[in-house]
Parts: sequence; structure tokens; C-alpha cells
Amino acid sequence: MSWILLTLGVAFGSAIVPLINAEVFLLGLCASQPGLHWLWLGAAVAVGQIAGKTLYYLAARGTIKLPKPLHDRLHRERPMTPRRVRWQLRTKRIRGWVERLRERCHRHPHWMAGTYGVSSLVGLPPFMATSVLAGLVRMRLATFLTTGLAGRWIRFSLIAASPAMFAGWLHH
Repeated sequence: MSWILLTLGVAFGSAIVPLINAEVFLLGLCASQPGLHWLWLGAAVAVGQIAGKTLYYLAARGTIKLPKPLHDRLHRERPMTPRRVRWQLRTKRIRGWVERLRERCHRHPHWMAGTYGVSSLVGLPPFMATSVLAGLVRMRLATFLTTGLAGRWIRFSLIAASPAMFAGWLHH
């Protein structure tokens, strides 16, 4: 039970801080603790990840207010330095693509659910980005939770089962 709780905590942390890699942790845990059931580990990671991403979803939706220092930093007016001008020019195409995607998601809410579901399963488009986008377009919380949990559970259950599958293939 303690491994499941640790996995849940690492998954939550990886959802908040993208530098923590839940996949690598899960593979290492499964390789070192082969007695743990892959379905339970997949469920623990899914719950932890969705709990963390729900904070991003709620912040994008405006339900959670950001702390004042963070809010001020994100929304302050900054002078246009030459470096910022170059950055604006480099990212113009990507920002246009994101804006078009956001508009499509507003017009077609079911399309957003599909995009978010695919992202939760395969990680493309990036799951953090689709979690924020789901909040921006006001996807229903129930849809956000069920779609995300299902995709993440399948993804991480397969990852947790992979060390045992590869070990079996290597011995035959």
C-alpha cells in the first residue's frame, strides 16, 4: 500500500512540476518491485496526474485565483525589448495555431473532449496544454475528469505492465 501512495504522490508532483517524469518513476518502480500489480499502479498514477492537472484546469477556468505575486508576474505590462520582439516574431505561427485551436474548441465542445482524450492517452498534443485549454474553453468538469482518468489509466497501466512483458519476451 505504501508503494501505491508513494506513486500517487509522485504522479501528483509530476502533474504540477513537469520536470518530474512519472513514466520513468513508474518503469523503475515496476522493475524493482515486480510484485506490485500494474493495474493498481496505473490507477494511482492516473488519479495523481488528474488531481494535479485539475488545478491547472480550474486556474484556466478562473475558479482558482493565482497568488498575487504569480498573478502580477503573468499579467504585468512589459516593455518591448529587442529580445521580446524577436521572440514575438519567432512564436507568431505557434501563437496563431493555438488561438485557432482555442476558437475551434469553443465552437465544437465535443471536438475538445476528443482532443483532450487523445492527449491523455498518448501525450500529444501535450497533456498540460490540453488541460489548460479545457479550462479556457470551459469543458464540463465531469467530462474533464472522466476522459482524463480513462486515458491516463490506460496509458500508465500499459507502461506499468511493460517491464514484465519485456522480461517475458527476453526469456523466450
